[in-house]
Amino acid sequence: MRRYEDKAWRNSMRIRVDVNNMMSENIGEKGLTRESIEKLPLSRSVEGMKAKRGQMKWRELPYNQDEIVKQIEDCARSIQENFDSFVVLGIGGSALGPIAVHQALCHPRYNELSKDKRKTPKLYVEDNVDPERMAALLDVIDVKKTMFNVVTKSGGTSETMSQLLIVTDLLHKELGEDISSHLIATTDKEKGNLVKIARRENLTTFIVPDGVGGRFSELCPVGLLAAAVCGIDIRELLAGAAYMDELTACEDVWKNPAYLLASMQIEALKRGHNIHVVMPYADSLKYISDWYAQLWAESLGKRFDNEGNEIYAGQTPVKALGVTDQHSQVQLYTEGPFDKVITFIGVDEYRKVTAIPDGYMDIKDVSFLCGHTQNELIKAEQSATEYAVMKSGHLSNTITLPEVNAFTVGQLLYLFEVMTAFAGELLNLNAFDQPGVEEGKNATYALLGKAGYENKRAELNAAPKAKDEFII
Repeated sequence: MRRYEDKAWRNSMRIRVDVNNMMSENIGEKGLTRESIEKLPLSRSVEGMKAKRGQMKWRELPYNQDEIVKQIEDCARSIQENFDSFVVLGIGGSALGPIAVHQALCHPRYNELSKDKRKTPKLYVEDNVDPERMAALLDVIDVKKTMFNVVTKSGGTSETMSQLLIVTDLLHKELGEDISSHLIATTDKEKGNLVKIARRENLTTFIVPDGVGGRFSELCPVGLLAAAVCGIDIRELLAGAAYMDELTACEDVWKNPAYLLASMQIEALKRGHNIHVVMPYADSLKYISDWYAQLWAESLGKRFDNEGNEIYAGQTPVKALGVTDQHSQVQLYTEGPFDKVITFIGVDEYRKVTAIPDGYMDIKDVSFLCGHTQNELIKAEQSATEYAVMKSGHLSNTITLPEVNAFTVGQLLYLFEVMTAFAGELLNLNAFDQPGVEEGKNATYALLGKAGYENKRAELNAAPKAKDEFII
């Protein structure tokens, strides 16, 4: 029996959500109240989530992937046996999710470990088109010992396709006509350019399910393949998501962690708190903030509501890291404007205990640390920062993982996804499109001369020209 099949173990790994420091009882007049939360359109939003459950295909990922998980595990074993490096070519949700999960669940110095210690291929996620970055990657990998996974559902993502063109050109030069042994495609089943290329090159192909957008795709092959290649238990990851799905099925907002967090954020947003800081106190969770930033910003940053009214909605996500950013940002969070909500993410039990030895006992400002552990220190720092933010009257809440493992990370990802969807319902907007992103894509196509974008190119040419007086 796997440990996540044990009900007692699952319950011991339940993520906790604490919103006390959002409430007026703790922080005074700027705090929220039960009455203010209950004035939100909660019933309408709960009904909206129920009615749209079937459209949110990402909500079924913990349950409907038994066959594909087996295929991913088999593919991952083959890659582990035959390759030294695994490279993901992608951007946005195709990259941020794999990076976040890898950082959370693998050794912090994963790629620097010897192969004997690491046992699985090095992972590189190429999530940008800085020309120096691709050149640097090719300096450190052996193409003949590298498996590439190109990930784009649409098959039309310019950044990813540029990476693919570079890699396929290189592979053909190194391997000849057949490059299928070194390249995998993860894309739509039928639509888009990548599936055409995959068929032409006879590539192993994993499918991004219909109704699963990029920022909601970590728990499908987009993220699961990279995780499995690196030795992460993807079944436990999905089990954690399924467990959180149970916890977020409750219609009572005060008992549903995702609904409660979303309601708190939206009520705070109404009061002018238009910045959301996510601050984990664990290096392992550092890139969860990056992944969340896309999820929250791209889903809720919308000009129009569902009726077409201009609302210019959204709350700006900001990433921070405890303890690091206590020394760079917390001054602003405690004494700056009341425009932020801080979400602290803590861990009960870290995976290592690091003792602080005795030394310099005659220097009291140093010796007080002796006999403690860094585990105690980081927890004390988190508690102290939570207190300082609360005392200053600023809003904060805390999410706590009993430990960082695949089950709790699966919970956390799913919690944030449901939270985002419910926030969209509260704001009465479509949380699953990204028209603003599409505008930027179309402008890029026009600038690079893509056929069919002549009108957009003319629009760009007619834009106001830069004035020399404003360039110094």
